[in-house]
Amino acid sequence: MGGTEQAQGQGQGGGAGGGLRERVIEALRQVYDPEIPVNIYDLGLIYGLDVDEAEGRVAVRMTLTAPGCPVAQTFPATVEGAVGRVEGVREVSVELVWDPPWSPERMSEAARLQLGFM
Repeated sequence: MGGTEQAQGQGQGGGAGGGLRERVIEALRQVYDPEIPVNIYDLGLIYGLDVDEAEGRVAVRMTLTAPGCPVAQTFPATVEGAVGRVEGVREVSVELVWDPPWSPERMSEAARLQLGFM
């Protein structure tokens, strides 16, 4: 797999035609934070997304809005399931990280608008 990168940036795997990376991002956008009505991708909870299109492997590095989040034990499995249902994905790993801590600055412009931060 390629190097870990910010999920919001351009990365390997697929182009504008809906490659595996784009399908994975779309799946991540269907998963919502249980406490904030914004999807985890636009909320900035995805810190890294490695996609090996040829092998169908996806590695997700993510965080939660707070270490004490009540779903900390179960939410990575929710994300793994959502990504695992994407056509072309054969293997998924989800790593929950706490460094750097999440902050509202990580949110996309769309998420900030949705929450009234702009």
